[in-house]
Formats: sequence, structure tokens, C-alpha cells
Amino acid sequence: MSGILIETSTPRMPGVQALIARHLALMYEISPPESVHALTVEELEAPGITFFSARADGALIGMGALKDLGPEGAEIKSMHIISEMRGRGIAGQMVAHIIAHARGAGHAALLLETGSEPAFAPARQLYERFGFGYVPPFADYQPDPHSVFMRLSLTD
Repeated sequence: MSGILIETSTPRMPGVQALIARHLALMYEISPPESVHALTVEELEAPGITFFSARADGALIGMGALKDLGPEGAEIKSMHIISEMRGRGIAGQMVAHIIAHARGAGHAALLLETGSEPAFAPARQLYERFGFGYVPPFADYQPDPHSVFMRLSLTD
């Protein structure tokens, strides 16, 4: 496998819709439906959302998105690396890419919601390594025992 290419793309690119469906299926498998905040293809096409795809040797292996929250900052959404490619640092590359993009866009902070279940421990650890800290719910989120909320200041 040569280098990983992460680029701004669209949820309608070939293969991306299947990856989004795979992500949604996993989220509904490990979280109660009322606690799933993953976005559909249509939601990922909304104004204010920047969608990123990750490819290795031309094959789609992951995705992530950045949702503009206005003065509050931006939110990481739809982070997913296919299971066959996990453990190779690709998720970290995607997070670094999203952080750089958010900084370049002038956002003061990055926020995210992820699961509190053990299956989400690797994701929480990844974000912690990048300096994200735990915060109360933000934007339209409500307290949920199945969710944790994290924030990274981009101005420090």
C-alpha cells in the first residue's frame, strides 16, 4: 500500500454511498437508535458540511466530515475507516487533515459526539491523543448516557 490520499469530495462519489451505509449499519448495531447521530448521504450534502474521503491505491478506505457550527466552531462528523484498514494510523491521518482544514477555515474549536460504549473506546482514545477534552453537550445535543462530547481549541 502506498500513501493515503485524503481529499475533499462528495457523498455521491462512486463507492461513498456504500461506505456511508456501512457506517450507519455499524452505528445502529452498537448504539440504541435514539443515540445514533451519524449522518445520511443527504445530510452530508447539506450546506455547511465539508466531506472528505480517504483512499489507498485508489480504493476508498475511509471518510470524515466537518460541519460548520457558526461561532461555536465546527463538528467532526461521519468519521469511519473500514475495519480491514484499522490499526494503520489512517484515522489519525483523517483527524489531522480535518483539524488542519478547520484551522485553515478559521474555526476557533472542533467539537464532536461519539459513543460511550466500549466499542467506541478506540475513537475516544484517538481524539484524546489529539488533545480533545470532554465537555457537556453542545449545539442541539442533549445529555445521553450513550454519548460523550469532546472539544479541541484551535486557538491555543
